[in-house]
Amino acid sequence: MKSTVSVQVDADAMLRLISHLKVRGGAQDVTAAIDSAIALWLREQSQLPFDCDPANPRGYQWKTLFLPDGTEIRSWSYGEHNYARVVGDDIIHKGKPVTPNEFAQSCARSMRNAWLDLSVRRPQDQQFQLAHRLRQELAQQAGQAPPARRDSAAAPADLGPLLAALQAQLPPAPPAASAPAATIPRGAQPGPPRPLPRGPGWDLPERRQYRFRLEDVAFD
Repeated sequence: MKSTVSVQVDADAMLRLISHLKVRGGAQDVTAAIDSAIALWLREQSQLPFDCDPANPRGYQWKTLFLPDGTEIRSWSYGEHNYARVVGDDIIHKGKPVTPNEFAQSCARSMRNAWLDLSVRRPQDQQFQLAHRLRQELAQQAGQAPPARRDSAAAPADLGPLLAALQAQLPPAPPAASAPAATIPRGAQPGPPRPLPRGPGWDLPERRQYRFRLEDVAFD
């Protein structure tokens, strides 16, 4: 047997419900209509983000992090804070809608990771919290592994398996070719005998290849 409870319903809402049922007709009674309305409301609420306020479903959906209407976003750069605010379904900075990444880059004037650079204070929060930390908390509540933070110090350790896999896919290196034989300078290559003019002392014993050199002429 299905158990039931009694709840207080606004009299005007109840009268409008009864009037609507009379106009529509059918065998549906007031209790069944109220049960259907509650089931429909629950189904719609289940499709909203985890931290969305049912009374105010508007806000900006940043990946897995929902920023309700009225959320303040803060960035620190060059010794001062810069602020943006969620208005309706947009993030407004200096009167213009921006994305979290655009807001982080415009304040820092350099490449920044918006998750690590921006702090968020939602209407229900007492203080600003780092966006990356809020995303980790949501992942833990959903039973998922938190997104890994990209640190430059961890890069060398992560590249080891990747480099080993790439080296395994490379074709084997060809055997080293034998070293070429040493070439003889062009001036030292043997050639046909050079014709030399006969002169005084031609019949003397020859001690070099060429008969005359510069010092022979200078000290003759």
